[in-house]
Amino acid sequence: MSTQKISDIDGVLVSRSMRHVRPAHYIFKIKSFSLLSEFDVEKWESNDFDSGGYKWGLSLYPNGDEERNGNGHISLYLVIRDTNSLPPGWEVYVQFKLFAFNHIQDKYLTVQDVEGKTRCFRAMKTKWGFPQFLSLDSFQNTQSGYLLDDSCEFGAEVFVIKYDGKGECLSIVKEPSDNTFTWKIDKFSTITDINLRSEEFIVGGHKWQLLLYPRGPPKSNGENICLLLVAVDHAKLLPHRKLYVKFKLWVRAQVGHAHHEEEACFGFSTSSREWGFSDFMELSHLKDPSEGFLVKDTLVVEAEIMAMSVLRKFP
Repeated sequence: MSTQKISDIDGVLVSRSMRHVRPAHYIFKIKSFSLLSEFDVEKWESNDFDSGGYKWGLSLYPNGDEERNGNGHISLYLVIRDTNSLPPGWEVYVQFKLFAFNHIQDKYLTVQDVEGKTRCFRAMKTKWGFPQFLSLDSFQNTQSGYLLDDSCEFGAEVFVIKYDGKGECLSIVKEPSDNTFTWKIDKFSTITDINLRSEEFIVGGHKWQLLLYPRGPPKSNGENICLLLVAVDHAKLLPHRKLYVKFKLWVRAQVGHAHHEEEACFGFSTSSREWGFSDFMELSHLKDPSEGFLVKDTLVVEAEIMAMSVLRKFP
């Protein structure tokens, strides 16, 4: 779109610019435009067109709307139609643009309220537009490009601002209920499996699980345990949506209070179902009897969901 020009018409700021794209909702062509004056046509009403669930029309004053200071101009308005079918006290909020085609530039003059101002159509105000849409001097000048072989073209785009009751509310819930899980692993030193999975647990309406690699993940040096939080039902998430979680994982010291813990934040998704720490804790530290992490060859692992994103649709 070309550079915007702004004018003040009787205290109303109007924007004018040029663009290649045709109007989205209605085109109104007139052939033998000069005959409108010969027939003394004060106003011409277009046929109805639909947009946003309402019926609309264009109202054209080929010699200007004198009542609204449109002398010497073409006046063009958007009119709401078929209002008898609307409920008492109806109001329709709209942002709209009106157009005139320039045959020389092969572009549309685009006229609208500055900054897309919203207009309210109601029983006492069924039309909005521009009494000084385009000066007759410019319009009738063949070098301007709006009249070609006594033919011209106007158009409209109408965007109804209508709330349809759909929406969503995103919140971050701190310390959701039942947000801790404890996993006791017996006979830890005899485990030969590459990894272990805990029972599933539910926090915030989602299923979770802990994943432990007793000697670290494959291809690691085998000197650390790996501990991950898994979103079991990650496939239920929308492809473009993430479930953001702040969580803490720890190995509990069964003697004393020197627990080993790590904290993380992560956005779980359909393609990212687990997150945690590949080098959560050194095995030598874990197995040190003086630290009290392994008692009677039992390891106690815990998880806490500290905060998580919650999305609710409304109403």
